[in-house]
Amino acid sequence: MLSPRQVVDYALQRRALLADVRAGRVGPEEVCDAGAYLHRAARFHGTTVEQTCPMCRKEPLAQVSWVFGESLRHVSGSARSTEDLEQLAAHHAEFTVHVVEVCRSCGWNHLVRSYVLGTGRRPRRGRRTAGG
Repeated sequence: MLSPRQVVDYALQRRALLADVRAGRVGPEEVCDAGAYLHRAARFHGTTVEQTCPMCRKEPLAQVSWVFGESLRHVSGSARSTEDLEQLAAHHAEFTVHVVEVCRSCGWNHLVRSYVLGTGRRPRRGRRTAGG
């Protein structure tokens, strides 16, 4: 069971951005710019949600969870499934998760929320001995 901490919701930013697009202050090409890596992550690691894309209104959005943290080493900066998040949270003191919504049709993408996961315990360091 995941216990997110320090949750930040970006719904207000999303709403403001969509208002700017509808008013013509921001072009669709500026918000529908998901790259190939993000599209691939949405396909293989994304979770389909019941919300339709706010730009093209063609299909449901996918949410992709990206993990970041020093303790994650080579895993940091990669997309992960919910099962992966649970495993990482059980074995690492702290890391950040960024959830991005992605439209597989038009390329809309936006940060939905971020939060911290992990055991909360700092790893114990080895004891130093005299002369070593």
